[in-house]
Amino acid sequence: MTVLPDDGFSLAAEFPDATHEQWQRLVEGVLRKAGKDVTGTAAEDALSTALEDGITTRPLYTSPGTPHGGADASGFPGFAPFTRGGRPQGASLAGWDVRQRHERPDPARTNEAVLTDLENGAASVWLAVGESGVPLDGLGAALEGVYLDLAPVVLDAGSAFEAAARELLALYEKRGVAPGAALGNLGADPLGHAARTGRYDGLDEQTAAAAELATLCHSTRPGLRAVTVDALPYHEAGATAAQELGCSLATGVAWLRDLTGAGLDAQAACGQLEFRYAATADQFLTIAKLRAARRLWARVAEVCGVTGGAGAQRQHAVTSSVMMTRRDPWVNMLRTTVASLAAGVGGADAVTVLPFDHALGLPDAFARRIARNTSTILLEESHLGRVVDPAGGSWYVEQLTDELAQAAWAWFQEIEASGGQAAALSSGLVGERIGAAWASRSRKLATRREPVTGVSEFPLLGQPAVQRDPAPRRPGGGLPVVRRDEAFETLRARSDAHLTATGARPKVFLAALGPASAHTARAGFAANLFQAGGIEPVHDPVTVDAASAAAAFAASGASVACICSSDALYAEQAGAVAEALKAAGALRVLLAGRPGEQRETYERAGVDDFVVAGGDAVAVLATALDRIGVA
Repeated sequence: MTVLPDDGFSLAAEFPDATHEQWQRLVEGVLRKAGKDVTGTAAEDALSTALEDGITTRPLYTSPGTPHGGADASGFPGFAPFTRGGRPQGASLAGWDVRQRHERPDPARTNEAVLTDLENGAASVWLAVGESGVPLDGLGAALEGVYLDLAPVVLDAGSAFEAAARELLALYEKRGVAPGAALGNLGADPLGHAARTGRYDGLDEQTAAAAELATLCHSTRPGLRAVTVDALPYHEAGATAAQELGCSLATGVAWLRDLTGAGLDAQAACGQLEFRYAATADQFLTIAKLRAARRLWARVAEVCGVTGGAGAQRQHAVTSSVMMTRRDPWVNMLRTTVASLAAGVGGADAVTVLPFDHALGLPDAFARRIARNTSTILLEESHLGRVVDPAGGSWYVEQLTDELAQAAWAWFQEIEASGGQAAALSSGLVGERIGAAWASRSRKLATRREPVTGVSEFPLLGQPAVQRDPAPRRPGGGLPVVRRDEAFETLRARSDAHLTATGARPKVFLAALGPASAHTARAGFAANLFQAGGIEPVHDPVTVDAASAAAAFAASGASVACICSSDALYAEQAGAVAEALKAAGALRVLLAGRPGEQRETYERAGVDDFVVAGGDAVAVLATALDRIGVA
């Protein structure tokens, strides 16, 4: 083995530095081969991706392209503006707080699950109390055997937060927990509860009660925080990342006003807040969102005269419920792994991984184990916590953080101009903006430009449904609760009902023309599409023509057909096959692919619609189910 001398030798020394213009010319050449004759910045635009909030991701980021002179503008970990983390050491000493949620109403079973989690990797307890979880009088039983001076407890009690907080404080006294040893959060969140329920009566009284708890914690239990600034109601209603950040920022500012009005100084008021955000499978957007949130809050704290580490935002990240699917729920393990990785890399202080069966009801023991082990593997085997701000200095992440912060700040200013978060909620401003954002995203989901694996793409139609005990219903009436799978779930539910009523799923006959080399791609595309709507594809026989299509269709038991082949064979056979299918009783005949100039010819022959990549899959499937007669 030859060891090179340490004399500054570089393996790249003989290669000249490439310029941005050279790279751009190479891009132009590749695009030209693909039939796109574009030059200059238009070439880069062709490779760019538009995100929500007016943000565009570029194909290449270089140091001069980063805002404010590059990554150094983000500061250092543990120092304002805290973009790179609230503590200088990050999670390098003990990792992030692995916080698992419990909402089973039975105190005994909840206690069993809590102890199992704490004995096997979880560090804190997030406990739903009241109508959405453990009864108030069962709080002590649910926490029986928990060392309250070691395991932080975070409450989620909705409108009953004051009673739940008093119950927990009494439990600390009863068990002799020293004043400084009690850790966690009492979970007061009147604004978040109002956003979920649409009920604003009594908001002032609830806010005053929360301020009283915050004052009590500050003076007698310094390790406890009283208030949660929960952005999940906005995320769960379909908010964009910037909308989620802007709403959380406006809520935090409202709390600063209320807490300082109750007698706390701004520094102490900041110390009573914990911010909760959603972490999604969009890795870089989640990282940038958490970094931008700290930067924005640091600016608010600076304006309020807060100095030192008190301006660092305390963050609790929860894997998104919006991304969780009810069909093929095991895929959710992959989603939550990416989301929790992004939360940790983004600098969250605490991370909750929702079990993969969260969307189906109360999780079983296996799902809980996988959820807590996700963080354990990331921390103990992948060592993610041992690097402080691993995304720091990435030109893409830095610019995405900056653009997201600017978009969120603009939305925050609009909320403040409307009278603050409570006024923006009650007036409908927040709901309208979030609704518009979700409508736009729903179109992407319907056209599968935003695919949902196991649901809109690669569904397993014959997979048995996973059954779980029903979870307590959270109060509604305010902002809606959305899921990415909801449109396709509605279609699948119609198919399930048809299966129960008739013993068979609705079917579509795939009329494949010519050899496998001609029809396989489009037959596979069509089969994948129809199964996403709960429609079983029948591809037997493998090949048909005008003479055999009618008999094959009749034998399939289907009432809808889809012709699949190459453009060349369509031109030769599609018209005659469509006529034969219609003569055989097909209620609807589809053709997989774009018809081009032959559209009118195919339509005269009996083709009712065209199934294409990027088309409205939900509309096509809903119409097919209607024609089949599926209620």
